[in-house]
Amino acid sequence: MSQKGKRKDDGYASDGGSDGQAEAAPPPRKAARQDSDDSGDIVACELSRNRRVTVRSWHGQVVVDVREFYVKDGKSLPGKKGISLPIDQWNKLVKYMPEIDKALADA
Repeated sequence: MSQKGKRKDDGYASDGGSDGQAEAAPPPRKAARQDSDDSGDIVACELSRNRRVTVRSWHGQVVVDVREFYVKDGKSLPGKKGISLPIDQWNKLVKYMPEIDKALADA
Protein backbone atom coordinates (compact mmCIF):
# COMPACT_ATOMS: atom_id res chain seq x y z
CA MET A 1 0.00 0.00 0.00
CA SER A 2 1.44 3.30 -0.99
CA GLN A 3 -0.44 5.52 1.45
CA LYS A 4 0.48 4.58 4.98
CA GLY A 5 -2.48 4.04 7.30
CA LYS A 6 -5.14 4.56 4.63
CA ARG A 7 -7.28 2.08 2.74
CA LYS A 8 -9.95 2.38 0.13
CA ASP A 9 -13.46 1.88 1.48
CA ASP A 10 -13.69 -1.67 0.15
CA GLY A 11 -10.07 -2.48 0.96
CA TYR A 12 -9.57 -4.35 -2.29
CA ALA A 13 -8.47 -3.36 -5.77
CA SER A 14 -9.50 -5.09 -8.99
CA ASP A 15 -6.69 -6.72 -10.88
CA GLY A 16 -8.53 -6.05 -14.14
CA GLY A 17 -8.33 -9.72 -15.14
CA SER A 18 -10.45 -10.81 -18.08
CA ASP A 19 -10.91 -14.50 -17.27
CA GLY A 20 -14.49 -13.87 -16.06
CA GLN A 21 -14.10 -15.94 -12.93
CA ALA A 22 -14.79 -14.34 -9.57
CA GLU A 23 -11.94 -14.71 -7.12
CA ALA A 24 -12.35 -14.86 -3.37
CA ALA A 25 -11.52 -11.53 -1.76
CA PRO A 26 -8.14 -11.51 -0.03
CA PRO A 27 -8.09 -11.08 3.75
CA PRO A 28 -7.90 -7.50 5.05
CA ARG A 29 -4.41 -6.07 4.90
CA LYS A 30 -2.72 -4.77 7.99
CA ALA A 31 -2.16 -1.04 7.72
CA ALA A 32 0.32 0.76 9.92
CA ARG A 33 -1.09 3.79 11.67
CA GLN A 34 0.32 7.08 10.49
CA ASP A 35 1.99 7.67 13.85
CA SER A 36 3.83 4.37 13.80
CA ASP A 37 6.29 2.73 11.45
CA ASP A 38 4.87 -0.77 11.92
CA SER A 39 2.21 -0.95 14.62
CA GLY A 40 0.29 -3.88 13.15
CA ASP A 41 -3.04 -2.06 13.57
CA ILE A 42 -5.70 -2.76 10.97
CA VAL A 43 -7.58 0.37 9.95
CA ALA A 44 -11.09 -1.02 9.39
CA CYS A 45 -12.55 2.31 8.28
CA GLU A 46 -12.28 6.05 8.60
CA LEU A 47 -15.57 7.39 9.95
CA SER A 48 -14.51 10.98 9.32
CA ARG A 49 -11.33 12.93 8.78
CA ASN A 50 -10.36 12.63 12.46
CA ARG A 51 -12.19 9.46 13.57
CA ARG A 52 -11.17 5.86 12.80
CA VAL A 53 -12.13 2.31 13.63
CA THR A 54 -9.13 0.04 14.05
CA VAL A 55 -8.54 -3.52 15.17
CA ARG A 56 -5.44 -3.76 17.29
CA SER A 57 -3.78 -5.54 20.15
CA TRP A 58 -3.78 -3.75 23.50
CA HIS A 59 -2.02 -5.38 26.47
CA GLY A 60 -2.17 -8.75 24.72
CA GLN A 61 -5.91 -8.50 23.98
CA VAL A 62 -7.44 -7.84 20.54
CA VAL A 63 -9.78 -4.84 20.64
CA VAL A 64 -11.97 -2.85 18.27
CA ASP A 65 -10.95 0.76 18.80
CA VAL A 66 -13.15 3.72 17.80
CA ARG A 67 -10.99 6.78 18.36
CA GLU A 68 -10.52 10.43 17.47
CA PHE A 69 -7.14 11.46 16.07
CA TYR A 70 -5.37 14.80 16.02
CA VAL A 71 -2.49 16.14 13.95
CA LYS A 72 0.76 17.22 15.62
CA ASP A 73 3.98 18.01 13.75
CA GLY A 74 2.40 16.63 10.58
CA LYS A 75 1.59 13.27 12.18
CA SER A 76 -1.84 11.85 12.93
CA LEU A 77 -1.89 10.73 16.56
CA PRO A 78 -4.57 8.93 18.62
CA GLY A 79 -6.40 11.12 21.11
CA LYS A 80 -7.96 10.38 24.48
CA LYS A 81 -11.51 10.44 23.13
CA GLY A 82 -12.54 6.96 22.10
CA ILE A 83 -13.48 3.51 23.22
CA SER A 84 -11.72 0.15 22.94
CA LEU A 85 -14.04 -2.85 23.00
CA PRO A 86 -12.70 -6.34 23.67
CA ILE A 87 -13.94 -8.97 21.21
CA ASP A 88 -16.70 -10.26 23.53
CA GLN A 89 -18.15 -6.76 23.98
CA TRP A 90 -17.84 -6.03 20.23
CA ASN A 91 -19.73 -9.26 19.44
CA LYS A 92 -22.44 -8.30 21.93
CA LEU A 93 -22.77 -4.86 20.31
CA VAL A 94 -23.04 -6.46 16.85
CA LYS A 95 -25.68 -8.88 18.17
CA TYR A 96 -27.84 -5.94 19.31
CA MET A 97 -27.47 -3.90 16.09
CA PRO A 98 -31.04 -4.68 14.92
CA GLU A 99 -32.45 -3.35 18.20
CA ILE A 100 -30.20 -0.26 17.99
CA ASP A 101 -31.32 0.34 14.38
CA LYS A 102 -34.97 0.03 15.44
CA ALA A 103 -34.47 2.50 18.31
CA LEU A 104 -32.84 4.94 15.87
CA ALA A 105 -35.75 4.59 13.44
CA ASP A 106 -38.23 5.22 16.27
CA ALA A 107 -36.35 8.27 17.59
